[in-house]
Amino acid sequence: MTVLGLALPVTFTGQQLPVTSRSRHSLVVKCSSERQILFNRIAPVYDNLNDLLSLGQHRIWKNMAVSWSGAKTGDHVLDLCCGSGDLSFLLSEKVGFNGKVMGLDFSSEQLAVASSRQNLRDRSCYKCIEWIEGDALDLPFDDCKFDAITMGYGLRNVVDRDRAMREMYRVLKPGSRVSILDFNKSNQPMTRFMQEWMIDNVVVPVASFYSLAKEYEYLKYSINGYLTGQELEALALEAGFSSARHYEISGGFMGNLVAVR
Repeated sequence: MTVLGLALPVTFTGQQLPVTSRSRHSLVVKCSSERQILFNRIAPVYDNLNDLLSLGQHRIWKNMAVSWSGAKTGDHVLDLCCGSGDLSFLLSEKVGFNGKVMGLDFSSEQLAVASSRQNLRDRSCYKCIEWIEGDALDLPFDDCKFDAITMGYGLRNVVDRDRAMREMYRVLKPGSRVSILDFNKSNQPMTRFMQEWMIDNVVVPVASFYSLAKEYEYLKYSINGYLTGQELEALALEAGFSSARHYEISGGFMGNLVAVR
């Protein structure tokens, strides 16, 4: 998701949440307002739909993404385009209460859900998460700040992938990794056909029960406009990463890019 920097705290059910908003530059918000509206709209049912549509498998994929990030005890890590916080919570379990997780997204509604979920959890490691409404194309952090970065289902939706990748490179410490999970744009015709069939015949009909058919129709077009694994590897190397490898998972339906600065 391209993300938005605002100067107001996020609110949810009338209460102010511990979400901050930052930008290195005071000028312009760089985002697609239509995409922001989309992700705000699906926020209330996003987690339930993920569980239903993936039969719970998204939790396996997200654990894999966090493991590939190399995050460890005491690390300071960034979960970019964090949504409702799944990867952020998994990262906090890796870094522990002595570490720090920054969860950044452009959707105030998604962040409200993430903060609400955090308040319901009592493990000390979950207190190390800070939610930030910010811009993935203009990250509000110093150079070489993070020991690891994750990004789940976000790079496909940014309006400038090259810039987003360069920003991740900038804020990552030398020798550290970024782990990017998303749908895989397969080179195999049968896999592409099955992806589109699942979206048209399973995902969209299920989403229609939540009055979100139009929102989930967007998924097919965003995958078609995404990059193949080989193209993602090239994108990371062009941004300055020393190595990059894309892994196909779940029969080629999903993919995870791992790049080392």
